Amino acid sequence: MLDELQRHCVKKAMPPEIQRLGRTLRAWFDKICNYHLARITNGPTEALNNLIKRIKRIGFGFRNFENYRIRALLYAGKPNWRVLGSIVVR
Repeated sequence: MLDELQRHCVKKAMPPEIQRLGRTLRAWFDKICNYHLARITNGPTEALNNLIKRIKRIGFGFRNFENYRIRALLYAGKPNWRVLGSIVVR
């Protein structure tokens, strides 16, 4: 069905936007089919990368690594409170 849709979209009679959709479907055809076969995505990896980038942005300007570390642990959502309590922030 996807192959048929892609061939239909790239016809000359279609508007440019639909033709572009057809070209995109052709370029990503294997990856789309692989997802539907395996049901596996790279979503968890992308979420982890996004969290790391957000923590780096939040820590911008911290000169003390321990303060940066505490902020990162708090932002990650599951800090070890026993460890955080033992850190002295000046």
